[in-house]
Amino acid sequence: MIVMLIVFLAIFVQAASGFGLALVSMPLLVSVIGVGTATPLVAVIGITAEVFLLRRYWHALNFSAVKRLSLASIIGIPLGVFVLREVDGRIITTILGFIVTGYALYALFAPRLPQLRQPGWAYGFGFLGGVLSGAYNTSGPPVIIYGTCRRWEPTTFKGNLQAYFLLNSFFTLTAHALSGNFTAVVWQNYLWALPGIVLGLVIGRWVDGRLAPEKFRKGVLFLLILLGIRLIVG
Repeated sequence: MIVMLIVFLAIFVQAASGFGLALVSMPLLVSVIGVGTATPLVAVIGITAEVFLLRRYWHALNFSAVKRLSLASIIGIPLGVFVLREVDGRIITTILGFIVTGYALYALFAPRLPQLRQPGWAYGFGFLGGVLSGAYNTSGPPVIIYGTCRRWEPTTFKGNLQAYFLLNSFFTLTAHALSGNFTAVVWQNYLWALPGIVLGLVIGRWVDGRLAPEKFRKGVLFLLILLGIRLIVG
């Protein structure tokens, strides 16, 4: 029941604001079922939600714009899955806390970042996104920072991100499957999560546009800071 409620909250935030699925769900699920189960579970939940959200973003998808990011991510994902399997869970949880807190602070204060004119930077950011995806399902922060530095327009930003996340989720699922991370416990929790996914999508889509976007976004970011700090201090 707790897993279903956490997934509902994360999917609701994702559907209403366009971000936050992994950043909200991972810190909460790690505290309940552990990082080894939470990571492959959120990977399956993410691809399930994206199938439903794909209709909403299909017209904006631009796979050619993120091919460098995706190619580098393919290399990084197996490394992240390896880290998840071999490194102590407490260390992984603490790093996740710093990632969540750091990204929330960055998004909250929105510092002016230097412009990256060379597209080759995509390989570095994509590789880091792949590592974070394999270990934590949090590939978003490096890619969002890259898009900001490349000065993507808002509409382009949304389409490029969705294209990257779709490809990245597929390769992350494949890496977890090959590593044997989809245990019976993962699938049992996925079944519990399904009602939360459906309710989160329905209610999130309904409130989208009915809430003040900037206030809702800031509220989510403050929540992420609290969740990240909680993971850091244990």
